[in-house]
Amino acid sequence: MASAAPALTRTETDSLGSMEIPADAYWGIHTARADANFPITKRPISVYPDLVIALAMVKQASARANKEIGVLDAERADLIDRAAQRVIDGEFHDQFTVGVIQGGAGTSTNMNANEVITNIALEMAGREKGDYAFLSPIDHTNRSQSTNDVYPTAVKIGLSLTLHSMLEELDLLRRSFLRKAGEFHDVLKVGRTQLQDAVPMTLGQEFHGFATTLGYDHQRLSENAALMFEVNMGATAIGTGITTHGDYAPAVLKHLRQITDLDLATASDLVEATSDTGSFMSFSSSIKRNAIKLSKICNDLRLLSSGPQAGLGEINLPAMQAGSSIMPGKVNPVIPEVVNQVAFAVVGADMTVTMAVEAGQLQLNAFEPVIAHSIFQSITWMRQAMWTLRVNCVDGITANRDRLGAMVGASVGVITALTPFIGYAAAAALAKTALLTNRNVADLVVEAGLMSREEVIKQLSPARLSGLEAVTAAIPIIAPEDLEI
Repeated sequence: MASAAPALTRTETDSLGSMEIPADAYWGIHTARADANFPITKRPISVYPDLVIALAMVKQASARANKEIGVLDAERADLIDRAAQRVIDGEFHDQFTVGVIQGGAGTSTNMNANEVITNIALEMAGREKGDYAFLSPIDHTNRSQSTNDVYPTAVKIGLSLTLHSMLEELDLLRRSFLRKAGEFHDVLKVGRTQLQDAVPMTLGQEFHGFATTLGYDHQRLSENAALMFEVNMGATAIGTGITTHGDYAPAVLKHLRQITDLDLATASDLVEATSDTGSFMSFSSSIKRNAIKLSKICNDLRLLSSGPQAGLGEINLPAMQAGSSIMPGKVNPVIPEVVNQVAFAVVGADMTVTMAVEAGQLQLNAFEPVIAHSIFQSITWMRQAMWTLRVNCVDGITANRDRLGAMVGASVGVITALTPFIGYAAAAALAKTALLTNRNVADLVVEAGLMSREEVIKQLSPARLSGLEAVTAAIPIIAPEDLEI
């Protein structure tokens, strides 16, 4: 006799009724309803792996805490613990299917995690998926918990994990600019203020400035990471801790700290911590700061590489792709351009976070899903933007040394280096003459008898022009009318 074909579905029931669930699915009826209700972004929460891992960490810590304080038997607690570990290790992420934007303050995400971890545990126990009489997603996996403490805690842990990888990429980008600063340390160029010629500097100094500002951002972001370390586990629904054992909050915190290796702390006022989402706004703002500063650097790279014939043309960016369907040979600065666009998106996401934080009401903010999505997206895009900027642009930048040298030689800005010796008035008059006659400033100074050729050459050395070697001297009083030009 032929064996019966395996069932294609299983029946699950909730307070609204029953549904047929695919037999091989690890998610259940609550996830199925959310998938039907929120087909908005077409992006499941699994697009943010660190959020999925963080959810599993919270469930694992809760199982251990519940076992420790005696509100969950060892067999079930251990099964949940082991199932959660498999999710932490990267398995079953495709089962986290609910959309990143959802109503319900994250309830769908929490239920998705409860169902997946429960059904993994059931399978490990040799039981059928959906055998919730033995192990329940709500009574056991969600024991001592509410969406309102699980979800924000998981989001904070997930953001901390994601930020760590972004900070690693930010430091690599900083180091890339620093290497270019060393490579260009002796390349003189004309500095600019308000897009007008200013005084000379080195290209190395310019790139060192880029590295330094990224280093400051790394410090600020690292400091603001601590905003994510205060959690409200044990608060349950509104912060009163209803349905929890008195020992649960300290126990779950202990296990969360061990599992995540983060310096987590329980909020001193769980009612306030459950209703307030201001820490997300401050955290988002620090990411926006980094995005804006990185965008400014990319603006500079585009300006410095403009041309190559009719622009500044001071540096050469790596040619990454053809730039036009109509102009042969045109190559555009596509890598800095994409980073600019990521920065624009981060600014918009930060505004979304701000509005969502403001929209909270009474004991809960229902809009944490869009807060989480906005910040996760910003960090993810920034990390990837920094990677492509480093690998596909900064590492391959070269200096157009001949052009830079010619511009410095023809620049009247070099006369600023001589003002300590000939005075501002005389320098201004000579600069005006140089512009009108297109003559070399050094020649005009020598011809006016203000300095010897040797002294001019000495003071216009690259080290002194770039300020690496500061020189001051008594300034003689020389009036413009005294000059013989």
